Amino acid sequence: MQLPIEEPVLIFASAMILFFISPLIMKKFKIPGIIGPILAGIIVGPYGFNILERDQTIELLGNIGLLFIIFIAGLELDIDGFKKYRNRSVLFGTLSFNIPLILGAVVGVLLGYTLTGSILLGSIIGSHTLLAYPIASVMGISKNKAVTTAVGGTLLTDTFALLILAIITGSTEGQLSLRFWITMLLSLTGFVLLIMLGIPKISKWYFRNSENEGITTFSFVMVVLFFSSSLAILIGMQPLIGAFLAGLALNRFVLDYGTLMNRIRFLGNAIFIPFFLLSVGMLMDLSVLFNNPKAWLVTIAIVVSVFIGKAAAPLIVSKVYGYSPVERNVMIGLTTPQAAATLASTLVGYRVGLLDQITVNAVIIMILLTCFFGSYFVEKYGRKLALQEERQPSKREKDSEPERILIPLANLQTMESLIDLANMIRESSINEQTLHPLTVVQKDLNSAHEGVASAEKMLGHALIYASGAEIPLLPMTRVDQNVSNGIIRAIAERRINTVVIGWNAERKFNQMFGNIIDRVVEQTSQSILVTKLDHPLEITRRIVLIVPRGADHKGGYREALERIKTLTVRLSAFLLVLVVGESKNSYQNSIENIQPDPPFEIKEIDNWEALRESYVHNLNNDDIVVIMSARKGTVAWHPQLEELPKSLAKVKPKSFIVYYPEES
Repeated sequence: MQLPIEEPVLIFASAMILFFISPLIMKKFKIPGIIGPILAGIIVGPYGFNILERDQTIELLGNIGLLFIIFIAGLELDIDGFKKYRNRSVLFGTLSFNIPLILGAVVGVLLGYTLTGSILLGSIIGSHTLLAYPIASVMGISKNKAVTTAVGGTLLTDTFALLILAIITGSTEGQLSLRFWITMLLSLTGFVLLIMLGIPKISKWYFRNSENEGITTFSFVMVVLFFSSSLAILIGMQPLIGAFLAGLALNRFVLDYGTLMNRIRFLGNAIFIPFFLLSVGMLMDLSVLFNNPKAWLVTIAIVVSVFIGKAAAPLIVSKVYGYSPVERNVMIGLTTPQAAATLASTLVGYRVGLLDQITVNAVIIMILLTCFFGSYFVEKYGRKLALQEERQPSKREKDSEPERILIPLANLQTMESLIDLANMIRESSINEQTLHPLTVVQKDLNSAHEGVASAEKMLGHALIYASGAEIPLLPMTRVDQNVSNGIIRAIAERRINTVVIGWNAERKFNQMFGNIIDRVVEQTSQSILVTKLDHPLEITRRIVLIVPRGADHKGGYREALERIKTLTVRLSAFLLVLVVGESKNSYQNSIENIQPDPPFEIKEIDNWEALRESYVHNLNNDDIVVIMSARKGTVAWHPQLEELPKSLAKVKPKSFIVYYPEES
């Protein structure tokens, strides 16, 4: 066989084999799996056994993988947490860039580089790539304040590095003039405004009016990603900036626990990101180390500068803001790896003659070492942080009772929103407990064949939809001449503790929701969420929680509040709590102490009439109203709780949830 391999199918097949085998081998040696494709690239690349060449195909797929890394980081950035810790991110980003910049520039001057070359070397060391961020994401610590600070600081470090690259490149080409500065500032400002203001508006319109078709929606997100990256190239910036801004612009529309986010992660982590890591390994030429003694000096100087410079910023910030040693080490692990802006700046500097071959190889070795070190640190200390962050177990967990959520289905149009909502309120995104979709065929046993077939077809659609987000389902069909009896039987048989059921806003005389839902509410003691969602969950910006007098005396109050706050966090929304007919002080402590911790505000409302006048008729289009209701005759029940859903059904938006907490 001729080497390197030139047949595209064989190239792709070889890469897939490497992506499959290398993480398994790394796992045997307890090395982070993300290092595997890099080592594979060194071995099979042009400076190894020359099995694969770093051709246009590898470079293309690798560049896309790089964009996916930055894009996913933007999507997963906790914007509310970033706002909350904005000053910390700015301080951290400034220190994380400038300390290595100064060290790198000094090293460059001492090693005989030109002044511009030394500054470029310092900017290369100052930048970093969130290469280990997927590890933090899998650990479930992506919204920790230390991780948010590090990710937010990355925006500054990479922006500074790429700006310096643009300035130095302009100076080497004789373009560093007043016109150059004005053009760069105007184009960059216009680009940021266009992406951050234009894309959210277009996305909001699209998600509100689209039919939620998986392929079309995924294509829309890819268009935004590559349009932003291409536009960055057209204005003379690196596409990484465009990818990160695209992720930020779509942050509130791509739900962290949704089907769409799962597809983006899957495609990136399975195909494109491994190609990027493979392409990085292929750049490394170990023979240079043995042929030129200066290469050792340059390599050691650059590596030491990186480790000292990148460790300094987390040490300072952790002291200033009181981060724990584990959080500090996670920050070091996240911000030490070099790849994205580092490679871009190095290759451009090499092309314009500011950096030589020795420097390029030293940077590649530095990338390998920092990626290994950073991934190891994030995996080791991220696991400790995840264990430390585990909330106190809820009453259900203390009683060792698994969470079981039932979703009665009767309408294909509302099936997806009900599954999404049930998935959002689960206690953990990695909870192995399944959701239980249910269809009830209102027939007698002898004539139920066609009805059962139709019901199973609906459940089949539910399984297909849920599989896209890896939501485990255990569907079931019941045949009963009374639908409410079928639901109640299923609750008993499956030991269900929560029911998420849809309502069409139609009610008959002297009924609250209709005969079926009313009977289920009356004859059960489990948590029940009666929902009417007229807009997609992903465009929700605020959850308005209405709490009646005495709600905190109910047995299921804390669990209900925990779920509502969890929903708020996972939607990246704001929680407005309206306490009706009671002082807000009695609820302040419970709302503050129950985790998670979304941004929220508590207000007192004198009476139900004031609630209608001030809020019910002045809701925003992207609000979801949650009524913490009560079963008739129990503590916190009020006649207006039966009238409020009727009022909400007549106003826009018609998105609300009537939450009946579990009864003792």
